Amino acid sequence: MSTHPDISAGRLPAADIEAGFGDLHPALDRNEARVASERCLFCYDAPCIQACPTSIDIPLFIRQISTGNAEGAAKTILDANIFGGMCARVCPTETLCEEACVRMAEGKPVEIGRLQRYATDALFSTGRQLYRQGAATGARVAVVGAGPAGLSCAHKLATLGHTVDVYEARAKAGGLNEHGIAAYKTTDGFAQAEVDFVMGVGGITLHAGKRLGRDVTLAGLAAEYDAVFLGVGLQAVNALGIEENGLANIEDAVAFIERLRQTSDLASLPVGRKVIVVGGGMTAVDAAVQAKKLGAEEVTLVYRRGADAMPASKYEQEVALTNGVVIRHFARPYAVKGEGGVLASVLFMRTAIEAGKLVDTGETFELPADQLFKAIGQVFLPTDVADESAVLELEGGKIKVDAEGRTSLPKVWAGGDCTRGKDLTVVAVEDGKQAALSIDRALAARMPVAAE
Repeated sequence: MSTHPDISAGRLPAADIEAGFGDLHPALDRNEARVASERCLFCYDAPCIQACPTSIDIPLFIRQISTGNAEGAAKTILDANIFGGMCARVCPTETLCEEACVRMAEGKPVEIGRLQRYATDALFSTGRQLYRQGAATGARVAVVGAGPAGLSCAHKLATLGHTVDVYEARAKAGGLNEHGIAAYKTTDGFAQAEVDFVMGVGGITLHAGKRLGRDVTLAGLAAEYDAVFLGVGLQAVNALGIEENGLANIEDAVAFIERLRQTSDLASLPVGRKVIVVGGGMTAVDAAVQAKKLGAEEVTLVYRRGADAMPASKYEQEVALTNGVVIRHFARPYAVKGEGGVLASVLFMRTAIEAGKLVDTGETFELPADQLFKAIGQVFLPTDVADESAVLELEGGKIKVDAEGRTSLPKVWAGGDCTRGKDLTVVAVEDGKQAALSIDRALAARMPVAAE
């Protein structure tokens, strides 16, 4: 980023920045958890379970909390979703389990997400490890990508007795949980603590700084291991579709968030006075809110469609608004202006919906800006898995898989954001788990039966 005078660190006192990045959802205490749990009706064939991508037995874990068995509740959660602690913090429960809660008829669902966090936090505070590697099968599996999908797969495989090598391009494991989620959603190093818990099962070896296509190849892994799981995520951000003219201070929002997450001193992180974020998803909101918390005077989030069409939930939109972010709908950038090689303003075209299609209205406006973050979606790069001797079939620009996560190659599975489906942590976790179970079945079918 540029050293332009309008991009600087320390816009707020360090104490104010620290307070601003405090926990978005204060944890429930024991009494609050008991009261919240007593609102659950413990429904038979509970709709909240159906709405959970990992099928956590929600009524059971809430009942366990109500009887004072928080650690038992945590095991119920983690048996279904090994990243239950992070999902309790970042999962859009308002559009999943809580939206399905029968208490919604009263206007307020059971606080499933906060109760899930209460239970998992209770377990993690003890330092106990609930899982261990299963009886050795002799099989070796390579997992590419140490994000939620990859580590979920690795953990399940380890509990089933397989030896797992995880290859991760970054220096640290965790994927978007560690590098791409707002710091105020996962405070006090929780993301790495959870990774340590997952890896603590045994039988998993992390090879950090090893990128597929550069340090290892798909064909090589398939030849060396009994099975391979790809959880490589999305590697690039969609372009704005405009000429950026080489101007400084135009950046991908995910890069800004990653830099922020890996900075030990937030007060040292530069931010502009007038910041514009283009996009309407969770990444756009996370970037906008964090820019504001760092001291940006004006932060404007611009989305090409209306509020109801924004990928970010209504709750996330409210988080942005209550933190002073201005949200402008029905506009798209069509040009940028600069001064002295750095960004000065962004020009927008107003849009509208006509006959069900998004169209330009011809009306334009200009917003001054010294920093622009692009958050209009990430894309999968097929070149990262390209291998002349191990060609993967793609579908819709991503890796094609069946219901069990099997790819077109016989020894290769995939899951998470690099495949079809929603880009949610909880979905990636489920993909990894189901792929691991499929891999285990395939390995069992190949292994000779011992003589009696």
